[in-house]
Amino acid sequence: MQSSSTTSAATAQRSSALRSSDDPHAVGTNPRQPATVGYQIIRRNGAVVSFEPNKIAVAMMKAFLAVHGTQGAASASVREVVENLTDAVTRALMRSRPGGGTFHIEDVQDQVELGLMRGGHHEVARAYVLYRERRAQERAQQKSSAMHAAPAQVIHAVDGGERVPLDVNALTQVIEAACAGLSTEVSPAPIVAETLRNLYDGVPIEEVDKAAILSARTLIEKEPDYTFVTARLLLQTIAKEVLGARVTLAQLGERYAGYFPVFIRTGIQHELLDPKLAEFDLARLGAALKPERDLKFDYLGLQTLYDRYFLHVRKTRIELPQAFFMRVAMGLALNEIDREARAIEFYEVLSSFNFMSSTPTLFNSGTLRSQLSSCYLTTVPDDLDGIYESIKENALLSKFAGGLGNDWTRVRALGSHIKGTNGESQGVVPFLKVVNDTAVAVNQGGKRKGAVCTYLETWHLDIEEFLELRKNTGDDRRRTHDMNTANWIPDLFMRRVMEQGEWTLFSPSEVPDLHDKFGTEFEQAYTAYEELARRGKIQPCKTVAAVDLWRKMLSMLFETGHPWITFKDACNLRSPQQHAGVVHSSNLCTEITLNTSDSETAVCNLGSVNLLQHLKEGPAGKEVDHDKLQRTVQTAMRMLDNVIDINYYAVKKARDSNLRHRPVGLGIMGFQDALYEMGLPYGSEEAVAFADRSMEAVCYHAYWASSDLAAERGRYSSYQGSLWDQGILPLDTLGLLEQARGGYVDVDRSSTLDWDALRGKIARDGMRNSNCVAIAPTATISNIIGVDASIEPCFGNLSVKSNLSGEFTIVNHYLVRDLKRQGLWDDVMVMDLKHFDGSLRPIDRIPADIKALYATAFEIEPRWLVEAAARRQKWIDQAQSLNIYMAGASGKKLDDTYKLAWQRGLKTTYYLRTTSATHAEKSTVQSGKLNAVSAMSGRTDAAHASGAEHAVQDAPASDIKFCAIDDPGCEACQ
Repeated sequence: MQSSSTTSAATAQRSSALRSSDDPHAVGTNPRQPATVGYQIIRRNGAVVSFEPNKIAVAMMKAFLAVHGTQGAASASVREVVENLTDAVTRALMRSRPGGGTFHIEDVQDQVELGLMRGGHHEVARAYVLYRERRAQERAQQKSSAMHAAPAQVIHAVDGGERVPLDVNALTQVIEAACAGLSTEVSPAPIVAETLRNLYDGVPIEEVDKAAILSARTLIEKEPDYTFVTARLLLQTIAKEVLGARVTLAQLGERYAGYFPVFIRTGIQHELLDPKLAEFDLARLGAALKPERDLKFDYLGLQTLYDRYFLHVRKTRIELPQAFFMRVAMGLALNEIDREARAIEFYEVLSSFNFMSSTPTLFNSGTLRSQLSSCYLTTVPDDLDGIYESIKENALLSKFAGGLGNDWTRVRALGSHIKGTNGESQGVVPFLKVVNDTAVAVNQGGKRKGAVCTYLETWHLDIEEFLELRKNTGDDRRRTHDMNTANWIPDLFMRRVMEQGEWTLFSPSEVPDLHDKFGTEFEQAYTAYEELARRGKIQPCKTVAAVDLWRKMLSMLFETGHPWITFKDACNLRSPQQHAGVVHSSNLCTEITLNTSDSETAVCNLGSVNLLQHLKEGPAGKEVDHDKLQRTVQTAMRMLDNVIDINYYAVKKARDSNLRHRPVGLGIMGFQDALYEMGLPYGSEEAVAFADRSMEAVCYHAYWASSDLAAERGRYSSYQGSLWDQGILPLDTLGLLEQARGGYVDVDRSSTLDWDALRGKIARDGMRNSNCVAIAPTATISNIIGVDASIEPCFGNLSVKSNLSGEFTIVNHYLVRDLKRQGLWDDVMVMDLKHFDGSLRPIDRIPADIKALYATAFEIEPRWLVEAAARRQKWIDQAQSLNIYMAGASGKKLDDTYKLAWQRGLKTTYYLRTTSATHAEKSTVQSGKLNAVSAMSGRTDAAHASGAEHAVQDAPASDIKFCAIDDPGCEACQ
């Protein structure tokens, strides 16, 4: 047992070390890390000094020393941890000021604290937090006693080159206006105080605006409504940039109508906008703008628009939010008879957040190059000219911002005979390497990375090598690290897996007709070829156990995140267009199922309904508002149909296909938000039933709207002979699938709406669109309107978001609302959520019902994701982008989940996101946590298994990029 004197000495040593760490820029230097040019630190006394990252490392080491003692902190592993943490803190600070700038000393300490928490060094972080708090109290007492002895310091700002006293009253009024009308927990006082603390004498006026935004942003984690305060402060800086003068929120509203015609003319003058927009009644459209809707944005939504969507001239924005929505609406109304009325109608659904068009449409509507479509599907022929023509088409389509899905099943396998040269083929893989590099070389309009997904059928002789394309080991010349891959699986293979049968692999050059066959026709042809192979009549070929190949598929999916699991026969047997061709693949995000051929490149135009906006109070609580949903869907389908005629087509085959079949993909987002509002846990029968009924309603109204458009504008040209024409609706096709499979389809087939009436309507008026519904990922457009993406469960109740203006904490505002009602929301709860990475499970004082409602993605059994998706899929004429989240993944769990998906009639699945059972309780990206990328071992771990192989190793949990497109996530389609 230690003596009191020894204990006191140890305490004193720790206190001294922590005192040194209290000011990371007041301690020694590290010659290995030079000062960072362009960045400065504001000390607490107001002095401004250079930013020297090496001092953070010194402070970090002293913090570890204080907790673990000299021996514990002296090891090489601790030094490496400190170096990594210092690097992470430095990068996080610099991301918050991309163009250089100043940090307050507290900003540095906040990032050090966050870095320690994320790194799992909770004991060090706790000591660091407690000491900071004690020192803050000491400084407050010292400041209070000294206030009467020193006059207040006057801060000067530099505005337009002129040094003027900072008008603190005006700054306060701006912040007060940003706080107006929000919850009583929102107060301007802490924002004003924090802003002033971060200013210094001679600060540029732009830095004052930025300081106010950053000060409001830091409060979001404690009170979610501060996100709206932050957005409003940002809005005023955007208005200043666009209008060239500082305006209040009230003045901005008054100036909108007059500004709008000027904006349109400016865009045309600088060759950004289509001159046809000048033909609209701009005064009428300007008067229809609703400036108050600017206040609906949260911070992430408005920042996303500013960073990526608003038009600019030489990097100066010329577009305000409501003008942006009206510009998009005008672009979609160009061919309407009453263009102004339709533009206003389209503007209403966009600006109200009832519906949002996909990212390509938002980027390009109304511009000179109106490439509005989201995704393109192609099939590649088995000849050199055709192969390289397909790669060229990929480049052209990618150049103008489209996600690509390629079917490569026809290309002959490795070892196949080449008649023209009397040689042997090198197979599919070398060509896929070229596809991969083309996607990297040709980005999407300079706005986001190019992206492609390659599909291969399970009977292809190259399938085993195809499965390994994303591995980090092996011959790198036969690896495609930047391209997505997907298995295109026939039902016959799944039956062989279920029945422990054998499976034969062929080169398509020997069995060319299999590519275009599905269902019973495929089975008959395939078994006939198997018999020929057994007799030695077909070479090359190979026979394997179906179960072994299935296991390898799942193993590679777990290890690399690819290839995804998609089902050929469900896509074809349930396709309304099976009379006009064959679905050979899905798209980049696995929700599009359209025919492709040598003469047709399939195209789809996407947009999504915000489910949250379509709930109303019913007798038993919140329920779907069918009247409002019907109105929204009617307008949305018209907008999507208009895209087909207005769209710019980089490839003639795409134009021909789109005009002939006119497919669109109306989807949904905010499903998780709707469940929160209704009080339904995602993992429950009630949530599955809501998925069923809400999707039934969306699809019913979408098909009705397309039939209405057919009555007005005419049927799509290949309508005759389609399933629509035969009176067969998507729900009916489950019977076709079951018949072809000989069973193996187990789906609830109940309905609540009058589908016979719709069937009669279609028999009378036809359909305007061959396909109407597809659920895309919606990563970015969900950020814009402030809801959870697509049909996804919540990834974390507290997360750190990153964008071009830095990173900040976001907390689930529904959770905060419910915890406030029970008196459980306080600073301790915030710390608990940080400590447990947004999970409620380990927090004892939270009631079980709240834990169930706010269970995060990895806390929900994956079968619930599949069950909800199955209920949606029965109504959808295309497919849905369905991620599978799986904690504690095992071979059996993977096997059960994907077999269940097949038996429930799903057409496709998307990424598998996994974490090990050992670490299922954590959710940061440090080693051993949910979706983690191990920084310490060479093992491919959970993030790779989840498809997040490009995630930055020390990024916060929400920085995980689940798709290889762009931050903040996969948005090839949205």
